[in-house]
Amino acid sequence: MTRGLFLTFEGGEGSGKTTQLKALLAHLRALGREAIETRDPGGTPIGNQIRQFLLDGENARMVALTELLLYEASRAQLVREVIRPALADGRIVLCDRFTDSTVAYQGDGRGLEPDLITHLNQLAADGLRPDCTFLLDLDPAAGLRRAGERLSQVRGRRDRLEEEVLEFHQRVRAGFQAIARAEPGRVLVLDGAQEIVTIEGQIRRHVAALLGAGREPVAGRPAAGG
Repeated sequence: MTRGLFLTFEGGEGSGKTTQLKALLAHLRALGREAIETRDPGGTPIGNQIRQFLLDGENARMVALTELLLYEASRAQLVREVIRPALADGRIVLCDRFTDSTVAYQGDGRGLEPDLITHLNQLAADGLRPDCTFLLDLDPAAGLRRAGERLSQVRGRRDRLEEEVLEFHQRVRAGFQAIARAEPGRVLVLDGAQEIVTIEGQIRRHVAALLGAGREPVAGRPAAGG
């Protein structure tokens, strides 16, 4: 049994990353692959409590360093409780956000020290890095409109990050783009303005190529979602 495959989905608010993750999960399971989904922050009972605290709009006074440390705390639990065990079993792990989001949001967005973020990311993630990252790139104004439309349909409210000003989200997008330029072998940039099915096809073809290049997680009955 070989080590599994770790795939992450990144992008700004309303970019469509979660939709694409779930589409790929369904596709892999239909092929008989052992695949699980999870999210960062969250993915564990402890992480879900931290996530609720992080995204609660009532916590508008949270300072940037507090925010960073809470994200890293959730990640530390997620990696050790969910991701590493699944990879050791040969499964494909699909994660909605990971360390790249911390670089983009808390680094470029909040202006925290890059070296501090790099150190904490490595510590919390236990040195784990994605095999491939799908970056859904979309103009922040369009993404925020999408997010607003989604919330109006479910009668929800915007989370603490969605309430940030447009300039914050523009800095975040620039941060993600810088990551992609620095690591083109890992990060696949996808135009988030394309049709959903078009993006699905691009992701499927890329994953098929990864699996065909010697990265062969175990096949079998579908695993329970993370």
